[in-house]
Amino acid sequence: MRDVSRVCGERGLRLTPIRLRVLELLAEATIPVKAYDLLDDLKDGPGAAAPPTVYRALDFLLEHGFIHKLESINAFVGCHHPGESHQVPFLICDGCASAIEICDEGVADLLTRQARDRGFTPAGQTLEVHGLCADCSR
Repeated sequence: MRDVSRVCGERGLRLTPIRLRVLELLAEATIPVKAYDLLDDLKDGPGAAAPPTVYRALDFLLEHGFIHKLESINAFVGCHHPGESHQVPFLICDGCASAIEICDEGVADLLTRQARDRGFTPAGQTLEVHGLCADCSR
């Protein structure tokens, strides 16, 4: 959270109470969280939020690199390198629903290079590998 607060201060961004609470919920989660699960969690606490408010908070956090969206399961996770511009692959366990961020820019760079070598101009990347984590494989 300290990193996010620092980045917001450096960039002149406003980390509103709802944005902070959404970020805290994602940081506390052990598996990726869907938007409506965040809504349910927010209903239990002070300052309940409506769906548009939660989606705006998620959009802000995504836009500024504080969280990631796992497209294949339509869920969100906190970012291990908040505020940095990067596209990272994820390993998603189909057994326990855990997600592991692979912090290796080489993978994204390789895909971009391969695309450009073929005359393709990438607009973005989503690389999510589904399978079983070490615990679920046993």
